[in-house]
Amino acid sequence: MEKIQHSHVQVRGLKLHVVQTGTGPKVVLFLHGFPEIWYSWRHQMIAMANAGYRAVAFDFRGYGLSDHPPEPERANFNDLADDVVALLDSLAIDKAFLVGKDFGAFPAFTVAVTHPERVLGVITLGVPFLIPGPLGVQFDLLPKGYYVIRWAEPGRAEADFGRFDVKTVVRNIYILFCRSDLQVAGDNEEIMDLVDPSTPLPPWFTEEDLDVYATLYQNSGFRTALQVPYRCMQLDCGITNPKVIAPSLLIMGEKDYVMKSPGMEDYIRKGIVKQFMPNLDIIFMSEGNHFVQEQLPEQVNELILSFLTKN
Repeated sequence: MEKIQHSHVQVRGLKLHVVQTGTGPKVVLFLHGFPEIWYSWRHQMIAMANAGYRAVAFDFRGYGLSDHPPEPERANFNDLADDVVALLDSLAIDKAFLVGKDFGAFPAFTVAVTHPERVLGVITLGVPFLIPGPLGVQFDLLPKGYYVIRWAEPGRAEADFGRFDVKTVVRNIYILFCRSDLQVAGDNEEIMDLVDPSTPLPPWFTEEDLDVYATLYQNSGFRTALQVPYRCMQLDCGITNPKVIAPSLLIMGEKDYVMKSPGMEDYIRKGIVKQFMPNLDIIFMSEGNHFVQEQLPEQVNELILSFLTKN
């Protein structure tokens, strides 16, 4: 990791923690999910740099070492999309490939729809085309104890997480999100209760990795992280008739719990998603879970590099 350079870049009034490696003419910008952070792209950034690309990642506003917005409870996905465009401007990057994981896919899609001239291609992992708003993630179809529903409720996750230290919270979420079933709590339990404390970390995620995550989240806490994505997911982002024209790739793990979300399997496997992304390729990884880029980094790196080479 010694090749990776850290800096803070002024973006729309906030200092964002930006991480870069490689000096190639083409740029790959990585957008993390939750409970992830720039570090979740460590394997991909090194691989892209070694292949001749400039790899850039950053902690979203309110995450890790980036500043919180002045009013975290008003933050939304449009803020993240605007940050992406402004960051490209600040770094004098005309166009980039956008790679989004989990909710990091949302700003990737938004930028590709609203600023297509800035996007060379879009790769998402774990989340097919969705735009924030009532037609995106439909809460009324989800089980009432599902973590997305629970964490959207102000104060509930704070009370749940507050029973543990930050490191334990991140550990529990990684263990939970590795599973292939939806994380649904009963009426008399919380999401953190779904993890047996004796459960080991997955073999591809070390204690050292966990320490990095814990240190970053100890700095930022979860205040903005719970607002974006969970508490703004149903806010209308103002986009009508969305379509991503850029070349696109969706990488889905067959064992990713997202596949069990209502309607998701048909949306992806039957190609309905291609109505919004006509130039989309879809690749399924048979053993992949929700963290494929950390779980199976060499395979994911090959898929990303193959896409970049073609486009």
